[in-house]
Amino acid sequence: MTAQPETPLDRLWLVETIRLREDHAGLLDDAEANRQARAAGGTLSEQIERRALFLAQRDGQLEAWRHWHQGARLAGLLLVLLALLSGAGLAFAALGDGQRPVNVFWALGSLLGLHLLTLLGWFLGFFALGDHGGALGRLWLWLSEKFARDARAVHLAPALLMLLQQRRLSRWLLGAGIHGLWLLAMGSALLTLLALLATRRYGFVWETTILGENAFVALTQTLGALPSLLGFAQPGAEQIRASGVLGEELEGARQAWAGWLVGVTLVYGVVPRLLLAAVCVWRWRRGRSALRLDPELPSYRLLRERLQPPSERLGIKDPAPSSLPHSSAGSLPEALGNALLVAIELDDTQAWPPTLPADVTDAGILDDRHQRRRLLEQLTRHPPSRLLIACDPRRSPDRGTLALIGELSRCARATRVWLLPPPPGNTLDPARLADWHEALERSGLAPAGPAPLQWLEHGDD
Repeated sequence: MTAQPETPLDRLWLVETIRLREDHAGLLDDAEANRQARAAGGTLSEQIERRALFLAQRDGQLEAWRHWHQGARLAGLLLVLLALLSGAGLAFAALGDGQRPVNVFWALGSLLGLHLLTLLGWFLGFFALGDHGGALGRLWLWLSEKFARDARAVHLAPALLMLLQQRRLSRWLLGAGIHGLWLLAMGSALLTLLALLATRRYGFVWETTILGENAFVALTQTLGALPSLLGFAQPGAEQIRASGVLGEELEGARQAWAGWLVGVTLVYGVVPRLLLAAVCVWRWRRGRSALRLDPELPSYRLLRERLQPPSERLGIKDPAPSSLPHSSAGSLPEALGNALLVAIELDDTQAWPPTLPADVTDAGILDDRHQRRRLLEQLTRHPPSRLLIACDPRRSPDRGTLALIGELSRCARATRVWLLPPPPGNTLDPARLADWHEALERSGLAPAGPAPLQWLEHGDD
């Protein structure tokens, strides 16, 4: 049994998936889904949701949704691992192996260059393009679909994006993922940087051909102003000038440059991503709670008539007639008990009904669509504890009969299928009987035991 979606967002996501599927392929076979939704009552939005969840479970979209979730988690873990390794690689590329002095501004460019460029690109996309997921967001969606490996998941990603567009939430969801991954990358770079500085001896220099040393002094002190407010060391002007001379080693300058590099990485690399990730998560959670199903969409106009007929929405205005037409095909009991016997398309050679105990209700023989629909409506409103379905095994187990048996079985707590013995003077083809048993087994339906009426009356064989 596939796990049902627990959160309102997941339920709305599946509803939107069914809507997209029906927009592309037309309305699905939804007679049973509509009946279940009408029997449960509630508002039109609630009925649309119940109908969609029933269809999603019946047609495999619910299983595909579970596979997509698994693929999304796997894709997320892969991206997290990539972010951690990339951050560590940035730190190693910035400091090197310690055999040569570290050019502080080359190191700073290695640590923060790509981060600042992608941050600028995210801001431009956010304000210029609106719901712009970025390359990482699109990569995550693509990987999620590939890892799901389920052809029925084709509408899940588009449905999620269309659902989030209601309140422009895709920018916040994908933004939280993007900034979260960069936060991991910069955090990994910072920790690796600290580990390397703690275990290796590095010298720091700066080099230039066309710029004066005053420019480097001003740039270094400007970048270090914010980190110095947090207590990080900052090289003085003389230390900065001295570091411009290759080969000059000052122990105090080493520690000051190391503190400056760590502080700048923290303030300009880790903190912006942390703040932006927190803002995106806050806006995402706030907008997610406000998502609602919109029953006024054009796709739901026909469903309104099928789920809430005018007689139910407006009330019956005409007075009741003095007499009702009587169906010559037979009638069904108005009150169904906890034990119910029903037969499907029996011919005149079968003696029916058998003698039944007082606690067992005979629902008759279902021969036409009207009888089937009426019985299914009654069973949906008042499901019996036990249902015994009698079939003539001389007939072939066609798909229509098996589908009807399946619908009836879902309306009862326990169901058995009674394959009737042939009438006197008739024989039963063993191959056809085997076909019935095989079809019932494939459908997950239980055949009746040697005493079907005893099971129906008492619940045991």
